[in-house]
Amino acid sequence: MNSTMQNPPLLISDIFNFGESTFANSEVITVEESGYRRATFQEVGLRARKLATALSTLGVGQGDRVGTFLWNNQGHMEAYLAVPSMGSVLHTLNIRLFPEQLVYVINHAEDKVLIVDDVLIPLLAPIFDQLTTIEHVIVVGNGDSSALGTVLNYEELLAQSEPMMSWPELDETSAAAMCYTSGTTGNPKGVVYSHRSTYLHSAAQTAANSLGICESDRILVIVPMFHANAWGTPYSAWMSGSDVILPQQHMMGNALMRIIPELQPTVACGVPTVWNDLLAVSEGKDVDLSSIRGITSGGSAIPRTLIEAFEERFGVSIIQGWGMTETSPLAALAIPPVQTKPEDLMDYRVKAGRIVMGVEVRVTEDDGTVLPNDGESVGEFEIRGPWVTASYYLDDDPEKFRDGWLRTGDVGTLDPEGFMTISDRTKDVIKSGGEWISSVELEGEVMAHPDVYEAAVVAIPDDRWQERPLVCVVAKPGTSPTPVELRNYLEGRVATWWIPDHWAFVETIPKTSVGKFDKKVLRAQHANGELSVIDTRNPEKS
Repeated sequence: MNSTMQNPPLLISDIFNFGESTFANSEVITVEESGYRRATFQEVGLRARKLATALSTLGVGQGDRVGTFLWNNQGHMEAYLAVPSMGSVLHTLNIRLFPEQLVYVINHAEDKVLIVDDVLIPLLAPIFDQLTTIEHVIVVGNGDSSALGTVLNYEELLAQSEPMMSWPELDETSAAAMCYTSGTTGNPKGVVYSHRSTYLHSAAQTAANSLGICESDRILVIVPMFHANAWGTPYSAWMSGSDVILPQQHMMGNALMRIIPELQPTVACGVPTVWNDLLAVSEGKDVDLSSIRGITSGGSAIPRTLIEAFEERFGVSIIQGWGMTETSPLAALAIPPVQTKPEDLMDYRVKAGRIVMGVEVRVTEDDGTVLPNDGESVGEFEIRGPWVTASYYLDDDPEKFRDGWLRTGDVGTLDPEGFMTISDRTKDVIKSGGEWISSVELEGEVMAHPDVYEAAVVAIPDDRWQERPLVCVVAKPGTSPTPVELRNYLEGRVATWWIPDHWAFVETIPKTSVGKFDKKVLRAQHANGELSVIDTRNPEKS
């Protein structure tokens, strides 16, 4: 028996139309050097419609990719709305990727047009001649763009374009946006979000048992809009009528101490590094965060001490979230059950999170055996759901999928109440300030030095960045490389923020039975103080 219900496709253009009309007076606020730029949803919507016409005039059609190389600002929000609604694909580019990876993802996605902030042109210019598919560059701002040759000005394009008043009828499973992973091993992999997956993910974040985003909220979106679509918050905010505060590059502690009291956000989203920095710079100062009902944080584990400090100093709860680029990313939120005793609340807040309605999570052994949700059985988390990717774009990676489930690479336990506790990762990548560092790639570059025989990299805790790399080096006989020499050697070979500060020189690196570096032994040696670590930032304290 079939139902008699209507079955329209779930499209981003519907989110666009609804927010633009129903919440016409809600605001998008962009933080600028000289103050705040404000625009209503109605005004942003009109500009987004003009952007769609401009892109269409430039030859952008359904399925074509439009890359954005932008900070969190109004122009980026307009692209979020216009590009998918017209049937094209929004490709948010991570401005922190190493240049070779940036070239790879733009060419691999075959971006047709790039929309670029003028202040970011120096990052794009050195690789621009390697981009093989770009037909037009649109620059937001009036800064010097000569390094990119002939470009189009964003405001001039909008001024000469009529608004696109009707959107194409699309298949809800067609591509709406794409984002590449950070390339922990090898090249980054593309994740393509559908209209349907984005619609459902956006709605999930408005649920009361989730983030509960609603019209009375004002969201400070610190998480970059090139990180898994800013955790989906732009679409959830537009859908629910929440004001949106976009801080551009003004996202660390000193700026937030001004922005938060002045703009009074109710929800703020950002990686732990941001909140750790705010805590540090606010020491001894009277900082008013009373408008905030909750901070959501993810990207790496949040230290218990940081959550406790925010509650004690500011009276604000940090809600830990878990997810991946592949999961859109919301999958779990560490919101304690309603019956939790006050003395037990923190034990729930430090977990990875509780599974949100809409996704399923299981824990498996290496052979695929599904383990019980008893809070004790340790295995790899696997996930599936309507906003979880089923494959990578043009990149077959069967090892990442099993029987329709995505293998996350995170290891831990799942309890009967749906709370995930992550204890380790299957790959020894390092999460530093919300960004991935590949230990394997870093090892290869260090071992390319002529005086290095072997090098193994492990993650160690860091007060500011949560994790930083520690390099354990075995020198070639007769040589004695120094940390400063090795750091200098890495410059230009890896991204600047990858370069390690911590070094240990050892006689041998422990191996497993199959000859691989045994990193769990190195981590234990570091934890037990058995390694003589040189900190190049404070060598006298090493």
